[in-house]
Amino acid sequence: MTNLINRELSWLEFNRRVLQEAQDPANPLLERAKFLAIFATNLDEFFMIRVAGLHDQVAADVTQPGPEGMLPAQTLELVMQGVRALQSEHLRTWQEDVKPALMAHGVCVLDWQALNEEQRALASHYFHRHVFPILTPLAIDLAHPFPHISNLSLSLAVVIRGERGRLHYARVKVPPSLPRLVSLTQCQDNDDCTRCFTWLDQIIAAHIDTLFPGQEVIGTYAFRVTRDADIEIQEDEANDLRATVERSIKDRRFGRVVRLEVVHDMPEDVCSLLEHNLGLSAQDVFYLAGPLDLSCLWELHRLPIPELKDPPFNPRLPPDLANGQDLFERIRSGDVLLHHPYDAFTPVVEFVRAAARDPNVLAIKQTLYRVGKNSPIVEALKEAVMNGKQVAVLVELKARFDEENNIQWTRALEEVGVHVVYGLPGYKVHAKVCLVVRREQNGEICRYVHLSTGNYNVDTARVYTDLGLFTCNPEIGQDASELFNNLTGYFKQKCYRRLLVAPVSLRQRLSELIEREIILHQEYGGGHLIFKVNQLVDPAMIQLLYRASQVGVRVDLLVRGMCSLRPGIPGLSKNIRVVSIVGRFLEHSRVYYFRNNGAEEIYVGSADLMERNLDRRVETVYPILDPAIRQRIKTEVLELGLADNVKARELRPDGSYVFVTPKPGEPLINSQLRLLELSSET
Repeated sequence: MTNLINRELSWLEFNRRVLQEAQDPANPLLERAKFLAIFATNLDEFFMIRVAGLHDQVAADVTQPGPEGMLPAQTLELVMQGVRALQSEHLRTWQEDVKPALMAHGVCVLDWQALNEEQRALASHYFHRHVFPILTPLAIDLAHPFPHISNLSLSLAVVIRGERGRLHYARVKVPPSLPRLVSLTQCQDNDDCTRCFTWLDQIIAAHIDTLFPGQEVIGTYAFRVTRDADIEIQEDEANDLRATVERSIKDRRFGRVVRLEVVHDMPEDVCSLLEHNLGLSAQDVFYLAGPLDLSCLWELHRLPIPELKDPPFNPRLPPDLANGQDLFERIRSGDVLLHHPYDAFTPVVEFVRAAARDPNVLAIKQTLYRVGKNSPIVEALKEAVMNGKQVAVLVELKARFDEENNIQWTRALEEVGVHVVYGLPGYKVHAKVCLVVRREQNGEICRYVHLSTGNYNVDTARVYTDLGLFTCNPEIGQDASELFNNLTGYFKQKCYRRLLVAPVSLRQRLSELIEREIILHQEYGGGHLIFKVNQLVDPAMIQLLYRASQVGVRVDLLVRGMCSLRPGIPGLSKNIRVVSIVGRFLEHSRVYYFRNNGAEEIYVGSADLMERNLDRRVETVYPILDPAIRQRIKTEVLELGLADNVKARELRPDGSYVFVTPKPGEPLINSQLRLLELSSET
């Protein structure tokens, strides 16, 4: 066993923890269905990016092992084995657990064979009125070449017996524009059923003869394709980055196929036809004994059945922002912390909106990574330009799977006169910073800064845990100004006063702070590091944490996703504990705590401990200077997370995770639920 855990295998363990939430009977039923959908979506992205990358390495005959000592081909083989086991468990959870439980609560998802006559009549009416007009059967023969199968599309392979008994093949695409789960009336066989659904692909299969009149259809089999979506942008050859990204998005449609999912009863000849035409081997084919693509279970989660969902909550407005005081005046009196989603995102929107309307504001500068649709932040920036402010916005066009959305925002901002920068050649700009420059009544210029661990996105702010800080600290303000000057000019600056900026100073400074903790512990004892991140896979940082453990520093790590560090190994990592929390909210904040011999320091920011974040992205990590805010983060985020014994899992040396179990007499602590309770009390 090497000192590092393979990152892909660690990711599979993360998705297993997502699946465990779907299996947890303590979660409301529609939330369990949601976690099944998240699992499926996660796995799609894993294949589109990580598995596609492994295929590329294998094809290129890469013989250099990864940091954990495994060759790409070895990793790929283990990943495929792990995925097959997880997908089987995923389907079994739906078929044998969640689906029957939903039926017992009046929500029925039925296969075509289980529909009664009335329901079949309704489904047939729906097919002829809404589905048939948009279907396009595509024959596959000498005159009809094998059609392009788009990424993540669900299709039906149709087998037709022709004259003289010869078999012919065709493909019918299941329309993605229609709901996958088609609503019917309540079940006659179940008086308690209030909502009934069946699968769109099964409705099409039941009416497939209408697409091939006069021909004998002898079989219809669902299949689904996943393509390589890790687009490469040749920035050094691009005269227009936006146009280059737009072309790359189109190319993504034609990426190499990396996975074929088929129904378990698909005949060998049909599967071989697909394999051959899609350029796949048997290793890339996944036979599934149930419906393909359960990401559609999001459709069930949208049902208005509150008793089957998590209780609704209203994010609080922090007490020091609830008294109607002018926001700029409040920030001048001291830093303000927001802990989303428990604290409302409204003050962030109001910060930009107030800046847009305040006659004393001269300029607004902001980074945008993922802002979602109908963004009030973007509308406020547009309003600021209309009001004569100088507005500069860096929109990261290379934010994966948000490229098209961000391209639209660049056009909308440019149309009203915003100065838009598309990113930085060679780097993704992942930093979350908003700078407002304002002339005060005494004539002095004051910089107001919002720094965050999360995106300027009102939707994700309700489901991601993130930390945001308002400050007008002069040094942070100066750093923010210089950061934006570097981003909009040439990225050359090597030193900042307070901010830790990747790829300039973040790796070096975090390393120095860990080294300092080691030295102080050796001299005084009591060394303690607490890091909360999404991912921990950087080998150099892991080796530093091993060193800290070896000299006796206590290391507590809250790592939501991938973790390549092996904790609890005598002589290496005995003093390291790794905890992962997967719950109602996506743990997204990054926090770095250093005991520093009692003079505690906390840094918060956008960067995970990954090579890409430390070396190939622009990230900002900022110090928490206010002692009260520092204590709040330590207590509310770090200590509470480490005390969780309901949703927390602990990493074992072999890379597996086990639920943290409460000690005898110890109260149950669900950290996210506790924070919701605290939020409702204030």
